[in-house]
This record gives sequence, structure tokens and C-alpha cells, in this order.
Amino acid sequence: MLKKTLCFLLIFAVATAAAPTRPPKQYTYKVVKSYPHDRNAYTQGLFFHEGILYESSGQYGSSGLRKSNPATGQVLQALNIPHRYFAEGACVLRNRLYLLTWQEHTCFVYDARTFKQLGTFQYPTQGWGLTTNGTQLIMSDGSATLYFRHPDTFAEQRRITVRNGGKPVQYLNELEYIDGEIWANVYTTDLMLRIDPADGTVTGVVDLSNLLPRSLRTPKTDVLNGIAYDGATARLFVTGKNWPKLYEIAVEEKK
Repeated sequence: MLKKTLCFLLIFAVATAAAPTRPPKQYTYKVVKSYPHDRNAYTQGLFFHEGILYESSGQYGSSGLRKSNPATGQVLQALNIPHRYFAEGACVLRNRLYLLTWQEHTCFVYDARTFKQLGTFQYPTQGWGLTTNGTQLIMSDGSATLYFRHPDTFAEQRRITVRNGGKPVQYLNELEYIDGEIWANVYTTDLMLRIDPADGTVTGVVDLSNLLPRSLRTPKTDVLNGIAYDGATARLFVTGKNWPKLYEIAVEEKK
């Protein structure tokens, strides 16, 4: 009986390991509307909070935070970051705004309404993208790893490796949490990934190729980056680094 049980377990393990990984669904997009966007903003973090669009922008010497009216692009409030920091992803949780820095291992914490600094946290990796599932902060560092952190201490609570077809996906950048999924830009590409936060499996790939027309590109135009979901209106917005447009899009499965 023991031999039969061991044999069954071995066969089950081999069959499970050999089972093919389900490929992610493939999506395209439709532009619903375009809005003005500051061409000088090297977009790092993008999200909505209480109907206002928040954006963090990078580069040493010109990093900052801003709130704006998404319909007009009008800046409602802005904060410059000290020149020695390269600002990265940002998000708001319980009215505290968290802002990563690229190589300075520092997360700034601000009051989301006033931009008054409340404190800082330290972390050992680079800082790239940041979002929240409503209870935890979710952070990328340019690798295939996403870190789930406690908002009160920034302590790592768990991590996942993001895999597409079983293979790790590097260069995960700006993040957004949408209806129970993590959405992520893949740096230097026109792709957004839809990720299962339980195990890191890529469930969908959104191809945003040719979103910004060639006629609007300049030598300064950089890559796609920035995902913002307005949960109150169920609208999805994307943009890029030094792009003159913010796009409201609808995601459609490829046929």
C-alpha cells in the first residue's frame, strides 16, 4: 500500500509540474478621450484620490508632486522635491501620500491634502512603482518582484514574483490596483500587465502600441508610464514620460 501511495504521489507531482501554464489574455485599447498633460513631467506615479489626479515626476533637480484637474491639466497644488532625490512612484492610503525615491532608499510620507511631510521610511532596494490594495502598500523595484509593505512601518509582509507563462517579467514599473488586480507598466515597452496579486501570475497583457501619435513626439518624448484608475467613474487613464497628452482608454480583448 505504501509503494502504491508513493507511486501515485510521484505521478501526480510529475503531471502537475508538466501541466502547461495558461497563457494570459491579450488586450488592445480604444481611446475614449485625450486631455492635456505637461510635456515637462517625467511621469513616475499617477493615481486618483477623491476625484483629483495626483502625479509624481522624476529627474534629479526637477522631481516633484502635483495635484491637477484631469480635464484641463490645471495644476491645483505642487511640491518640489529636494534636488538630491529622484522621485518615483506614489500612492495614497488613509490620507497619507507615500512617495518612493529611485536610488536614495527613502520613502517620503506626506499629508495627502496639504503635502506637509509627516515622516520617512527606508528600504534596501531601488524604488520604482507604488500602489495600494487598501490595506498594504505594493512596491516594485525594477525587477520581477513586487513587495507588500505595512503602511505604518514600511516593513515587508510578503513578496511575489511576477511571471508570464512561467517566466519572470523584469522591469516592472508604475503600478495601479484595479478591481482586485495589480496593473503594471513594463519599463521601455508599450505593455501593461494584469497581475494576480495572490501568486504573481500575469493574467492579461494590454498592448498600447502607437498610443501617442508620431506627430506629437519630440526628441524629449520618453516611454509609456503612468496608470490611473478613477474608481468612482470606472475610467482608466494612461500617459508617458514627457508626453503632451493624458489618455482615457477602454481596454478590449483581442479577437
